[in-house]
Amino acid sequence: MLCVYRLGGGDERVGFKWFALIIAILFVLFTTITCVNVKEKSTVNVDSPSVGQMFRALIQNDQAMTVVITIVLINCAVYTTSNLVIYFFKYDLGGAGWRGDYTIFNTFGGGVQILAMMLIFPLLRKFFNTMKIFYVCIASAVGGYVVLLVMTLSGVSSVYPFLLPGFFIFAAAGILNVLVTIFLANTVDYGELKNKRRDESVIFSMQTFVVKLASGIAGFLSSMVLFVFNINSDKNAEAVAISETSSLGLRLSMTLIPIVVLLVGFVVFRKKYILSDDRMDEITAELAKRKND
Repeated sequence: MLCVYRLGGGDERVGFKWFALIIAILFVLFTTITCVNVKEKSTVNVDSPSVGQMFRALIQNDQAMTVVITIVLINCAVYTTSNLVIYFFKYDLGGAGWRGDYTIFNTFGGGVQILAMMLIFPLLRKFFNTMKIFYVCIASAVGGYVVLLVMTLSGVSSVYPFLLPGFFIFAAAGILNVLVTIFLANTVDYGELKNKRRDESVIFSMQTFVVKLASGIAGFLSSMVLFVFNINSDKNAEAVAISETSSLGLRLSMTLIPIVVLLVGFVVFRKKYILSDDRMDEITAELAKRKND
């Protein structure tokens, strides 16, 4: 965000235009380099599934559907907060340095997500199985949101205390991104055992789709919050004071909505997902036996 702000000379709209142009040029450049220098050495004739087969493969795999729904819910919660927190810093926390405070919080959150994926998850994996880590992360995120709500309602005016709940929320989000990929991989083996067809491409392609779906849903929810509580959605407008009702609505929306969505995701996952580590060992053994027969 800070680099975008500087690219535009203080105007985020201009900054995003130049940032998008730079990304587009780099994309074309590196894609061209890849196409020119990478040669396909061999080809294999593979029957491509039809669109109908792709949807049937997903629908017939109840565990894949459970993980897909869980991914949508988790990302909806995180994206809703990400979409609304900038307005909290601008209109609620306010002050002349609100952009700097938002940049600190956003940068901290991104860094925590990366460190959680690289360091915290491998550490937790030494002591817990993947399902227990999932439950710990949901509890961590919900707890972080509760603390964040208490801080917003108690009138905390500095960005630094908010880094504490931000750590638990963003660390949980980072680890959950790793876990859902593992869970999706498990559903591939499960689908092969159940349907006698291995559908990696169909199942893993859904991850990108559902993330975009979650982003769209979160964007709609955020827009409705801004509309209902009469909050100016123009991020470049001057940071003017908003009513107490709007301020309270913003605080509750960016914390309670994610809490509810995460709890729904927790219930769906706990009731429907059955691919524990022990169950996966059984499935792997059964698939190996089937191939040897």
